Amino acid sequence: MRSESITTHTFRLIPGQDLLEAIELIARSQNILAGCVLTCVGSLTKYNIRFANKSTGSTGTGHFEIINLSGTISSNGCHLHIGISDNLGNMIAGHLLTENIVYTTAEIIIGELAGLEFNRIADSATGWKELQIRITGF
Repeated sequence: MRSESITTHTFRLIPGQDLLEAIELIARSQNILAGCVLTCVGSLTKYNIRFANKSTGSTGTGHFEIINLSGTISSNGCHLHIGISDNLGNMIAGHLLTENIVYTTAEIIIGELAGLEFNRIADSATGWKELQIRITGF
C-alpha cells in the first residue's frame, strides 16, 4: 500500500496524562484514519505494558525515560509498542496499554497517511485484533 502524502500532528502531553488515552483522543478528534508514530520522547512515572505472548500487563512505578514509541494509529484503533529505561538505564519494552502516566512531558509527532484507512479486525489465526488496510483514494 502506498500513501502519496503525510500530514503531521505534533503535540505535547503534560504531567499526569495517560499516554495511550491521549494518543487515541488525538486520533479520534483529528479523524486520523491511518497514521504512525514518527517520534516520541518524554518520561513516565508509571508504566503498564504487555510483554510478548502474555495476556496481561506488567506495571511499575518510578522514573522512566521513553526511548521509543512505534506503531499504527487510527481513530478505529491503535497498536503501539514502547521501550523505556529506568533511572539505572535498564530497558524494558512491550505493547502499550493504558495507565502509562506522563512524568514531565511526552513530545509526539504522528504522521497521517493520506489515502489509507486502518482498522483492527479479529484474526482467527492469531487470536488478536490485527491490522486491516483499506485504500480510500487520494
